Amino acid sequence: MTRCSPASRHGCRLTTATALTLTFLTVTLPAGAIDYTWQTTLRTEWAGNIDTGRDQSLRLDLSPQLDLSLGDSVELTAIGHLRTEDNNTAGFDHLSLSAFDQITRPQIIGDSTAATLRELYIATEISGIHLTLGKQQVVWGEADGLKVLDIVNPQSFQYFILEEFEQSRIPTWMVNLETVVAGWDTQFLWIPDQTYHALPEDGSTWAFSSPQLVPSAAGLAPNTTVRMDKTDKPGKNIRDADTGLRLANNWRGWDFSLNYFYHYDDLPVLHRRATPGPSPGIVLTPKYHRTHTFGGTANNAFGDWVLRTEVGYSTDRYLLSNDVGNTDGITKGNEIAYVLGLDWSGLSNTLISAQLFQSHFSENNSVRDKKEANATLLAQRLFWNDTLTLEVIWLGSLNSGDGLLRPKISYEWQDDFKTWVGSDIFYGDKTGLFGQFHHNDQLSIGVEVDF
Repeated sequence: MTRCSPASRHGCRLTTATALTLTFLTVTLPAGAIDYTWQTTLRTEWAGNIDTGRDQSLRLDLSPQLDLSLGDSVELTAIGHLRTEDNNTAGFDHLSLSAFDQITRPQIIGDSTAATLRELYIATEISGIHLTLGKQQVVWGEADGLKVLDIVNPQSFQYFILEEFEQSRIPTWMVNLETVVAGWDTQFLWIPDQTYHALPEDGSTWAFSSPQLVPSAAGLAPNTTVRMDKTDKPGKNIRDADTGLRLANNWRGWDFSLNYFYHYDDLPVLHRRATPGPSPGIVLTPKYHRTHTFGGTANNAFGDWVLRTEVGYSTDRYLLSNDVGNTDGITKGNEIAYVLGLDWSGLSNTLISAQLFQSHFSENNSVRDKKEANATLLAQRLFWNDTLTLEVIWLGSLNSGDGLLRPKISYEWQDDFKTWVGSDIFYGDKTGLFGQFHHNDQLSIGVEVDF
């Protein structure tokens, strides 16, 4: 049990309030009004480095879920998560827990185990408005594998992008209102939770090293010391809250949406400053910046084909600069990103899906290319009454030529018991987003059981 230390009293107050609410509902609702279901998922996965033959990770995840029906119109969902892992270079002691808001942060047990109240929300309907209140995930967008508009929840990069989004997204506390306005499905989000991307720290198996994300030492004077300063992080839950609006409709077979999100970019940018004195030095300060993201999605089916599109325009994007004379090492501009996806299911039990991602940054002096393009390809085939799945996923950069290949075989022995074998193969130059992990090729074996 976590003690209510001064630093964690906010979370303790929240837990106490939740318990009192459940007690009140239990006492006041008529007998028989409460109905519930309980399920626990146990998932374990081992991964070994293909090049060295050494264990790369061994983790066990336990996820209990409770669904309560409190009367005719109130439902409560609570999902816990306990992860323990035998990996000294990808454990929670190598993850930037400071990126979490105090009320969202995992409770660390030793060096290798973390307990999290992953989701806790109440869903009800009041006068035609569907209200979901609490810690939850909200998924925007149509893309798979890479993100354009799926930015409502931050992401854990503890294992880079190898975990499924359902697992790597970090649920946050929010108010989620959905209703119909003038024929449009309307969603409003208010998120006072200051939680951002959880990044691996130096020394981790999956720590970032690409110069697109980490400042290079090139151009610095010999014996220059580099020091990391405390993160400049928003800290006012009300003033710094994120807000979002999504409008969705259908027109002539097209499902489309219009999206707006006013938020802090979840990835901090490393500002630099020189320190005076006889010994040259550089101080790096991670900072989060506000941005407006406008966008939309559209998809339609044409026989065996499905066309998916998604676009997002973000203002005030801050990226690392390639100008050695730049004082703080940062360049500011605007970015437009989009994805075109095409899915084909013309062959029985088969899916072929291809996507093209492109991003255009308004300025020329950033470490990334002004125009960037990535592509993905998924080939999937089901056998034996959908119990055996063969698939291969490819993700690649069309600019730098690096990428990731992910073949996988999974078998569902029963509805509640599944096993799989897969591998993750990185290639390309170490300066690329994928190529930076070219030494982390791995073979993985996993088991998932529901009970």
